[in-house]
Amino acid sequence: MTKNSPEAAARIAAALPRRALMRGVGAGSIAALLAAAPGRARAADAGPFPPHPRWKFVFVNHVTSNPFFVPTQYGIQDACAILGVDYQWTGSETSDVAQMVNAMNTAIAGKADAIAVCLVDPKGFDRPVEKALAAGIPVFSYNADSHTNKRLSYIGQDLFLSGQMMGERIVKLVGSGKVAIFIATPGQLNLQPRVDGAMDSIKKSGANIQATMIATDPSANAALSKAQAYYLGNQDVKGMFGVSGGDTMNCGLISRQYNLPKKGVHAGGYDLLPRSLEAVRDGYLDFVIDQQPYLQGFYTVMEMFAYKVSGGLIGPADINTGLKFVTKDAVGQYMNTKTRYEGSAKAPEIVPRSGPIGD
Repeated sequence: MTKNSPEAAARIAAALPRRALMRGVGAGSIAALLAAAPGRARAADAGPFPPHPRWKFVFVNHVTSNPFFVPTQYGIQDACAILGVDYQWTGSETSDVAQMVNAMNTAIAGKADAIAVCLVDPKGFDRPVEKALAAGIPVFSYNADSHTNKRLSYIGQDLFLSGQMMGERIVKLVGSGKVAIFIATPGQLNLQPRVDGAMDSIKKSGANIQATMIATDPSANAALSKAQAYYLGNQDVKGMFGVSGGDTMNCGLISRQYNLPKKGVHAGGYDLLPRSLEAVRDGYLDFVIDQQPYLQGFYTVMEMFAYKVSGGLIGPADINTGLKFVTKDAVGQYMNTKTRYEGSAKAPEIVPRSGPIGD
């Protein structure tokens, strides 16, 4: 939670006009004030919903300071502003499962009203999730999921399906030959299903493609060094693809450094890091995949609230936040538009549509 004075924030939040909240005026600044105000005893005035406590929703993340999750936090803030609830952003900066479990236990002890957690480990969160549910605290997963976990629902990209779709694109781009798929943390549930999906599509295609999963590193510099070492030892490779933002950016950097398009080498991957978008624009990456992280925060708050306000009668439901392939033809809008919804700006504003619907 923010370190601003809770008393001052509570006074400001209480003074906010109901009409401003309903119209979404100043949603970004309102969200920040509401997130700062603890006011749990005061009923929230949230439009058509009945007066309710200022419920506190806790988000446990595996890389709390990663820029990928900036739009996710904006989505959380915006939904909290609309609904009149508070949130806390906590977890680990380094995908340390023990730290994340400690954050969950703290949330349970603090009687959080709902918990959302990135289930990056297949078994590591089973006990804390069961503990929370036993205490009457609903738990949702977002961004990464384990189907064997007892969480109520998952909000995020269908990771295996997205990997399959990337694999289909790899087949079309490469045709045949050696392909490397880079992963920073093999086995981690926010990444491994993408590799598995890509391998599945490549195998089912029947194409003469030799795809190999290459482990890199969670650290960007170490990952770049390992990807460079791979390329220098495998210069007959025909495709280099990442399943995370960092590995995808590194594929673009290597493609630029060695001018791989002129050598018939294709590259691509996930997420909208600025240097990856530049690589798409300049032809060094064939595509990046937008997994719409804003929605992973916004929809999760909506599900938490619906569960609480209905006493669990509605929801919860799995939500696939989808994917969009961003190619050279479409990358301009992403690079030229600074927006809260992609994490490149703080201020809320309406973004004019560019191009036909469906692109």
